[in-house]
Amino acid sequence: MADSIRYAVPGNVARITLNRPEVSNAVDLPTAYAFEAAVARAGADDDVRAVLLTGTGPRFCAGGDLAAMAAAEDPAGYVRELALVLDRGLRRLAALPKPVVAAVHGAVAGAGLGVVLGADLVVAARSTKFAFAYTGVGLTPDCGVSALLPRAIGQQRALQMALTPRPLGAEQARDWGLIADVVDDEVAVPQATAIAEHLAAGPTTAYGEAKRLLRTGWEASPEDISRDEADTIARLLAGPEASALIDAFLSRS
Repeated sequence: MADSIRYAVPGNVARITLNRPEVSNAVDLPTAYAFEAAVARAGADDDVRAVLLTGTGPRFCAGGDLAAMAAAEDPAGYVRELALVLDRGLRRLAALPKPVVAAVHGAVAGAGLGVVLGADLVVAARSTKFAFAYTGVGLTPDCGVSALLPRAIGQQRALQMALTPRPLGAEQARDWGLIADVVDDEVAVPQATAIAEHLAAGPTTAYGEAKRLLRTGWEASPEDISRDEADTIARLLAGPEASALIDAFLSRS
């Protein structure tokens, strides 16, 4: 795995860290492939029960690496491959049957929004700024941002981010539904770590199925959603995780 992505598993939490602080964790092609590999590794490890995303340096993620794009022999081909590989990793992240928590800080821009939208719970440092960024350099969104951002914050707000240069502050991003929580800068990573560890100790199967239902419900018909919900809750009821938790609940009453 490239040094641009750090991977470690303290306890039952896979910690994936963006590690290109000298370029604000902008993503080049090797980083995109390394990120995809890290997500696949977390998904394949049965001991991993939750995932934590963080970034080194003063900014979480500045999006795609414009310098790497410009320096490529075929810039258009490079950016197309970069967009496809990073999107594949982010879709795999969103589909993990394990909760994903992100701690963000400094700046989240461009494809960095895609990383945020791929996480399940996002804790932001109070000083964080969120910027669409693509149109500011004459480009358009990738990594599913054109679909996921309007779902998260609404079409008018997504268009406002795309068509005006003003970034969102952390509290506005929370109020708009882009992130889950805002905390003081120095506690963002500890808070997200505590959340990930709490989730890792919980009913992972139920968490994974719940996030699957919530994330895929946009594309399904009401009838298909209802059927999937009924099949899933019936299957989980018969499983050991729910049986133990229900028995414990009933014993308290």
